Amino acid sequence: MNKPSLFLQTSQRNNQTYIFDPIRKKAVILTPEEWIRQQILQYMTEQLGYPLSLISVEKQIRLGSLKKRYDIVVYQNAQPWLIIECKNETEKLSPYVLSQLLSYVSVLPVHYLALSNGPEMFTYHVASKKWQEGLPAYSTHSE
Repeated sequence: MNKPSLFLQTSQRNNQTYIFDPIRKKAVILTPEEWIRQQILQYMTEQLGYPLSLISVEKQIRLGSLKKRYDIVVYQNAQPWLIIECKNETEKLSPYVLSQLLSYVSVLPVHYLALSNGPEMFTYHVASKKWQEGLPAYSTHSE
């Protein structure tokens, strides 16, 4: 992944660092995973042209009796198109991380699955069953 310009707006409150999330339109606590999520969001919107209005962040979904939160979902034609699982930079993109991402597919049938810890970004295209580095180009047309 090409590094974004990294103009990410941070602030301090009560000895805690916050970062502004343009999707949720609010400041959220800055964690290592949140830093990666915000870098990816900036890269997607500023360098790849993904529309802000079609991106959803940290929404709760039900997986059977469990409640989970996905990191990033991108919509195309009002349908989930891409889901991204973000990990902090020190976490390896392991089979466990992949299984976490795959568990969301039963609820969110997407065209692409992506995993990233910042330096590494891998995307799986469901229809072709192929992995690629980086994110797919966004189009307003269906595949």
